[in-house]
Amino acid sequence: MSNPQDPFTILLRQTQFEISAATLPQCPPEAGVEIAFAGRSNSGKSSALNTLVDHSGLARTSKTPGRTQLINFFSLNEQWKLVDLPGYGYAKVPEKLKQEWQANMGEYLEKRECLAGLFLVMDVRHPLKEFDLMMLDWARHYEMPVHILLSKSDKLKRGPANNALFAVKKAVKEYGDRVSVQLFSSLNKSGVEQARAVLANWFGFE
Repeated sequence: MSNPQDPFTILLRQTQFEISAATLPQCPPEAGVEIAFAGRSNSGKSSALNTLVDHSGLARTSKTPGRTQLINFFSLNEQWKLVDLPGYGYAKVPEKLKQEWQANMGEYLEKRECLAGLFLVMDVRHPLKEFDLMMLDWARHYEMPVHILLSKSDKLKRGPANNALFAVKKAVKEYGDRVSVQLFSSLNKSGVEQARAVLANWFGFE
């Protein structure tokens, strides 16, 4: 677990909601560094973001998958932002709306100049689904670093969890050293320190 007095942890705790955007033009002006969180709607993405900033209610979570339909921006300071992207799939909304918000997410990923890296959140029990592979292919195309959080690792015993970690690491080898993988649990806070270290590195925190 991270030291609560660690300077970067203190900075993360100051993270505040900034704005929600439905389209790229509604996003804040390009500045500084952004790190985005992506994942299928039942992956535990918003919970992971909340856990990393130690603020349970910051990013909206819901028992109903797919409630995050906007691009949500959270500011650590004037230069650094975390971005919660729309969850993919499962949402019981009209197909037209679903396609619209996923198109907006795609435009953000392709055209946002200050985007420095992507946290890709997958349920450890159901990793590397079609959406996950699509995101990895996109990131490779744009030479974007990806850190995979295998979330809900508390749902598995240590042996099966480590087997899942090994299998995913093996599967993503083809994407090269820009892709890293770890186990993570918002429930018991395991893997938080490792994930925060990646954030600090990508932000250039010293």
